[in-house]
Amino acid sequence: MQRLKGKTAMVVGAGSIGPGWGNGKATAVTFAREGAQVFCVDRNSAAAEETVKIIAAEGGNAIAFTADVSRAGDVEVMVAACLKAYGRIDVLDNNVGIAEIGSVVEISEADWDRVFAVNLKSAYLAMKHVIPVMARQGGGSIINISSIASIRHLGISYVSYATTKAAMNQMTRTTAVEFAPQNVRVNAILPGLMKTPMVEHSAGLAASYAKGDVEAMWRARDAQVPMGHMGDAWDVANAALFLASDESKYITGIELIVDGGITLKVG
Repeated sequence: MQRLKGKTAMVVGAGSIGPGWGNGKATAVTFAREGAQVFCVDRNSAAAEETVKIIAAEGGNAIAFTADVSRAGDVEVMVAACLKAYGRIDVLDNNVGIAEIGSVVEISEADWDRVFAVNLKSAYLAMKHVIPVMARQGGGSIINISSIASIRHLGISYVSYATTKAAMNQMTRTTAVEFAPQNVRVNAILPGLMKTPMVEHSAGLAASYAKGDVEAMWRARDAQVPMGHMGDAWDVANAALFLASDESKYITGIELIVDGGITLKVG
């Protein structure tokens, strides 16, 4: 349908931590399939290149870029490189995130700071440098990938992850209001229990669910969802596509929950 034809999309976290489809990888490919030229950013250069190869093989236009988006200098260079390559940024998808297991009593100060830098500071820095570009262009769409852990306790002790995502929601709301006059839309997606490489490779999650048994973890997570199964990266990608496209041109400041109904449950 070419819903993003003529747009440049920057996907931060466009690689995947392992084989399969992570949210960022699926989103980058979906954006390209819908006509966007995609600037694929990841800390892992090989992962970003893999996403670009998939897009190129399908006839799309994409560039890989390596950056640690928890560092201001990297983000400045990243934005400049995208502008040099494509001349504009119409869509920003903030998709990096890590989950560190532990309550406030258990988690170390160093891990707390690291989770905040990766999950929250990265989105702040990206918006800080991209919003002025979008404002000069006459508008744009920013999509922050949050989590239902920001609004519910999911039975897993990862307070730093949940807290960063809750802060991301409020940062999304306030930024949406402040830059609405410049036609810069800012929305959040709150994925539920997803079957992605990030979850599969999180030893802490597997240990919390099923004593390290990944297959048992998948079954336990499926059973938690009213629809009877987890979502996948394409569910997140399709939600991002809607928010990136002009179909959502009058939508800003929302939290789009993609969770198979799990947040509707009492327990």
